[in-house]
Amino acid sequence: MNSGLYYILAVIFGLALGSFLNAYIWRLKNKRSIWHGRSICTHCKHDLSWLDLIPIFSFLFLRAKCRYCGKKISWQYPLVELFTAFIFALILYTHLNADSGLLYILRDWFFASVLIVIFVYDHRWGYILDSVSLPAIIIAFTVNILLGFNWFSLLSAAIIGSGFFLIQYLLSHGKWIGGGDIRMGALMGFMIGWPNILVALFLSYLIGAGTAIILLFGKKKKMGSTIAMGTFLAIGTLITILWGSQILEWYLKF
Repeated sequence: MNSGLYYILAVIFGLALGSFLNAYIWRLKNKRSIWHGRSICTHCKHDLSWLDLIPIFSFLFLRAKCRYCGKKISWQYPLVELFTAFIFALILYTHLNADSGLLYILRDWFFASVLIVIFVYDHRWGYILDSVSLPAIIIAFTVNILLGFNWFSLLSAAIIGSGFFLIQYLLSHGKWIGGGDIRMGALMGFMIGWPNILVALFLSYLIGAGTAIILLFGKKKKMGSTIAMGTFLAIGTLITILWGSQILEWYLKF
């Protein structure tokens, strides 16, 4: 099959899954089961038809407004769909270049989906939900073991990731770091193993610090304000999934 077709399929699948992730995030917030009930407008609660749920197209066709109540549709929806499609295509590209198998592609698509959910939820509401991170920890460890990863590498990385945040939690009595960050550290470790956990933590704090400086200078935040650390941990982990080995090789050359 032509590789171009692979990318088209990855983008289509990414758009569709991005739409699902949006629904999943909303239902998590509103404590509704993802398996029951039709999608509804978040404002007027009207049931949505399939014409309202086509990724990107519906948002553009409806001019970012609900067809039933006229309220604006959040830009989160098309952005998550587009980003998921982009990341899925990028993951496919990295694995095709590395001549990896389909299982590795599916694994990283799953990891990326979990990280997108964590990023959006923590960015909007300031929480990393155990209902997302704990099942993902079990799945990440199981899948990586089945794919032949060293269990000690995965466990060591999880202990380092969670321990790094646990120390901060204990030192600050929970003021610097929340419990969700501790579980997130374990999830990162089980996803990417040792020594990639060090790369992910470094990138997360580097991006977080850079963002905090920009927000301070832009007067969007004040000294002492909190930021959603889970968003940066998700970004750092996703970058490491894509290019962690190359970053390590580049670092070791210096």
